[in-house]
Amino acid sequence: MCPLCLCGFSFNLRRIRATGYLRVKTGQIVYAVILLLLVALVIPTVKLSFYERGLRWLYILLFSFSLSVILTRIMRYIALRDEIVDYPEERKIHPSPTPLLGGVAIYLAFVVAILTNFIFTKELIAILLGSSIIMCIGLIDDIKVVPAIWKLLAQLTATLIVIYAGIGLTIFPKNVFTLTVNSLITIIWIIGITNAMNFFDGMDGLSTGISLIIAFFLGIVAFQTNHPFVGWISIAIVGTCIGFLPYNFKLNKPATIFLGDAGSTFLGFTLACLAIMGEWADNNIFVSLITPLLIFWILIFDMVHITIMRIYTKKVTNIKEWIDYVGKDHLHHRLEALFLNKKLSVLFIYFMCICLGVTAIVLRNARTIDALLLLLQAIIIVIIISVLERAGQKRERRKNP
Repeated sequence: MCPLCLCGFSFNLRRIRATGYLRVKTGQIVYAVILLLLVALVIPTVKLSFYERGLRWLYILLFSFSLSVILTRIMRYIALRDEIVDYPEERKIHPSPTPLLGGVAIYLAFVVAILTNFIFTKELIAILLGSSIIMCIGLIDDIKVVPAIWKLLAQLTATLIVIYAGIGLTIFPKNVFTLTVNSLITIIWIIGITNAMNFFDGMDGLSTGISLIIAFFLGIVAFQTNHPFVGWISIAIVGTCIGFLPYNFKLNKPATIFLGDAGSTFLGFTLACLAIMGEWADNNIFVSLITPLLIFWILIFDMVHITIMRIYTKKVTNIKEWIDYVGKDHLHHRLEALFLNKKLSVLFIYFMCICLGVTAIVLRNARTIDALLLLLQAIIIVIIISVLERAGQKRERRKNP
């Protein structure tokens, strides 16, 4: 080829790159490949082939992932068409109106992946019913604001359905009195984790990534302790989150779709229920209790921290005020004040969750004393984080006296 032609070719290639044509075309190719993958997975012989090789977990992962990718794109189109978007305001950090309905894509991908793989039990039906209530009230809140008290009542109803199906904490031996105490602790756990996950839905990819990491470690421990049922459900959540995350977390650009309350509360509720379905250690109730605590430690830490600080600073004085209060005092906000970077704050929280999840895996065959030491390690991590946060807050106050 002559030098002049080469020069013209290079110029055209640069122009094509500048217009983003190659990027769009690559995205379309990837989307088409994932669509073909989903179609292939629907074929009964393909599914049977996975099952016969003992790869049911991989089939669920691929199915939930591919379906999540397809549904997220569809829901993004519907949200833009019907103007179901999250508008910027003072307490929010996104710069432009962003489509919601990501939670609907996550929910549908999860439910279809579970039901098409013939995972049926009384407990699962209760979780699906409860999570459907949670998702629906969240969706209504995304479209038209719902008072916090009504959302809390919906969460309580969903939790009672799960408890009635036999899913609950058994910290104390069963009798008439301890049954009530165990049920109360179960209610606090499920509603607390549900709202904690919703609180973390304040930066691109944060709730999605945390849910992915938590579900991943719940799945690993479930398979380690011979609870494949819990493992399959966890894998379905992992797949849906992996499929949704590229739309929700971009290193150099803002998210193109949000989970919304429908998605964050659905994920929080479902993961909270999974945590109390499994028996996370062999004949060691203490280790069995500590394992999910470590996996969910970041959510628990933030919920406890903001509650104590809001009461201490008298920002809230009763339960209603606590429910209605909306502020920028969560862990990701405090870390942003330290790092001065939203994406770095999100990645920092990801790695903290992974660190604590690895600790939970180590607990698998741990003695009680080992469990106590690992719990102490988690507390020390929290102290380190608090010291870093305090440094960031002092710098913020110096900048804005």
